[in-house]
Amino acid sequence: MALIKNRELVTDSFRRLADDESVPAQGDVLVSWTRFSADPAAVAKRSGRLGVVVGSEVTATAVAPHLDQLALIAVEFPKYTDGRGYSLARRLRTQYGFGGELRAVGDVLRDQLLYMQRCGFDAYELKEGKDAQGALEAFSELSVDYQGSAHDPRPLFRRAL
Repeated sequence: MALIKNRELVTDSFRRLADDESVPAQGDVLVSWTRFSADPAAVAKRSGRLGVVVGSEVTATAVAPHLDQLALIAVEFPKYTDGRGYSLARRLRTQYGFGGELRAVGDVLRDQLLYMQRCGFDAYELKEGKDAQGALEAFSELSVDYQGSAHDPRPLFRRAL
């Protein structure tokens, strides 16, 4: 799968683990929210960065107490019409100040990338077979945003042009 991070195609350093797979002693790993929330200390006792995959049903309030342990939060979009991931990302960035990687995974489409970025995402995992190079163009399709975003909450009329 193609990974776009900070508007560039990159190689993923995180290894996604199945719930029944043993956690390696070192290296960057990505585990499910179910596995992590069952015993956060057990998963965190290791060398390497830790990330979790959260479903759209998980709330920012549930994730917030663990932000200092997490280098990556991957928000699962089960289908492109499910907008709960946008709200989760925005709250994690603005209300809880999460500064790590915020990655959109699942049914992520090119047309959503710019809007996901405005909510606070900085990484996007595209489905197999999607045109990653073409998806990069999505970030430059609109030059002016009227509304505030997770990166700059001021509306257009408050910004100097």
